[in-house]
Amino acid sequence: MNPYRHFIGEIEAALKSMQAAGELPAPLDFSAITAEPPRDPAHGDIATNAAMVLAKAARRKPRDIAEPLLARLKANRDVVDGTVAGPGFINLKLSDSFWRARLSDCLNEGIAYGDSQMGAARKVNVEYVSANPTGPLHVAHARGAVVGDALANLLAKAGYAVTKEYYINDSGAQVDKLGQSTYLRYREALGDRIGEIPEGLYPGEYLKEVGAAIAKRDGARWIDKPQADWLPEMRAFAISMLMEEIKTDLATLGVTMDVYTSERALVDSGAVDRVFQELSRQGLIYQGRLDPPKGQKPDDWEDREQTLFRATLFGDDVDRPLKKSDGSWTYFADDIANHYDKFRRGFADMIDVWGADHGGYVKRQKAAVKAVTEGKGELDIKLCQLVRVMRGGELVRMSKRAGTFVTLRDLLDEVGPDVVRFTMLTRKNDAPFDFDLVKATEQSRDNPVWYVQYGHARTRSALRQAAAAGFDITRLETEPLDRLTDGGELALVRLIAQWPRQVEAAAAAHEPHRIAFYLYDLAAAFHAHWTRGREEPGLRFVVEGEPELTRARLALVQGIGFVIGSGLKVFGVTPVEEMR
Repeated sequence: MNPYRHFIGEIEAALKSMQAAGELPAPLDFSAITAEPPRDPAHGDIATNAAMVLAKAARRKPRDIAEPLLARLKANRDVVDGTVAGPGFINLKLSDSFWRARLSDCLNEGIAYGDSQMGAARKVNVEYVSANPTGPLHVAHARGAVVGDALANLLAKAGYAVTKEYYINDSGAQVDKLGQSTYLRYREALGDRIGEIPEGLYPGEYLKEVGAAIAKRDGARWIDKPQADWLPEMRAFAISMLMEEIKTDLATLGVTMDVYTSERALVDSGAVDRVFQELSRQGLIYQGRLDPPKGQKPDDWEDREQTLFRATLFGDDVDRPLKKSDGSWTYFADDIANHYDKFRRGFADMIDVWGADHGGYVKRQKAAVKAVTEGKGELDIKLCQLVRVMRGGELVRMSKRAGTFVTLRDLLDEVGPDVVRFTMLTRKNDAPFDFDLVKATEQSRDNPVWYVQYGHARTRSALRQAAAAGFDITRLETEPLDRLTDGGELALVRLIAQWPRQVEAAAAAHEPHRIAFYLYDLAAAFHAHWTRGREEPGLRFVVEGEPELTRARLALVQGIGFVIGSGLKVFGVTPVEEMR
């Protein structure tokens, strides 16, 4: 149970009772009513804005609604006290037994605790990584991969039917350059001296492996052939080989996609033509000229009549071209087709995780989705800022193999997938991030990865120690919990009870980093209470001669372990059983 969502139901029931008694007019819109923890815990357990948001529609002063509403809520057996604060906020104090019952929920559900039906099995497509298949994944791709994967897991836990998708950008000029770069490495593998890699092609040494593989398979077959013959072969071989490497790196990171969509296959299937027809049907295509970009005019600017999409009707700054001067589709046209294809596959809700360098494309893509779906589709775009890899505060040098960047493989080899995943989620996706290899692996409170994992390991350690001391640790979910009376114990119980709300709130906001903050706070409270037990033996989790008290406290420990395990599962991180 999400106790805060539960109390919204209790508040609405009390308001309907007031309407039945003629104390409030009907109907009223209850959708803006919230129930959440007060900013100051001293004010109680739940605060609601009900009187504030209903006052205008009800033509009442907020306190004139709040006071009779509070009187009804106090009649609830779980409410032990309440006050009206300020202009009309209501603060409620709930019974300890109510919170202990939430711990029982957790113990009965295990790591499934916090699973929600909020999403009602609504289909959501989450597209992430989608790196050009022109080289190995780098650390910025790693951040997008982790954010997208954790968000997809979070939405699934919140009850959505999630599909994880990778869009392969295997069409256009960048993959032609890949094919040309691969051909140079192919010739090099056969003994040719190719000299410096020409400007505009890919210089990374990773393409030596691709060129050597083609040379091993085909020998000198492509030497002295015209580009029209070898380019498609080089391009296709390189894309295939590099995509396999990308998939391997993602699998090592713990990321497995449900769907891989090829841009080239999409274009060849006529998907862009279908988009063009749909937008034309709606009268959203026209021939016109665009003003040059503000500021310095680009060297390649062409003042010409173009095929334009009326993006400004849907919130974009300017209308956007759909065709290049040679008559081929623009990348933007292909991207519209990608999202329209998702919509046709049943995904009205779409989420894209992009790198920060694509920030200028957000408005146009949202406008396109709104237009091509006639307002039925919704696209949220999460931008991930760049990542700098540091070692003790010093910037890490570039990867020799990649040529220009630190690869995901470098990072995984250094610290492992669990550290990469959790660390990448300790900042909001749109905040710049320094990944310090030293801090990410140090054993201290300043390292959230270690601190949370240590919390889980401590729960397992406490249970093992209790079993070794002869205490029965089986079926703790059946243990009466009324022996949990200490303020620190009850504070931990309340934190556990917040987990379902955290899941729903983070899923609704599309912000998985909130889970990292919550897990850190839970671990910190658990470690602090553990320290209290060292100083006050009566507060220890295992108390000699007190089997019922010990089992109740071990049930609390088990609950903490379940919640941390549940959160780490959302992150795709394996909980540790012990730390040395």
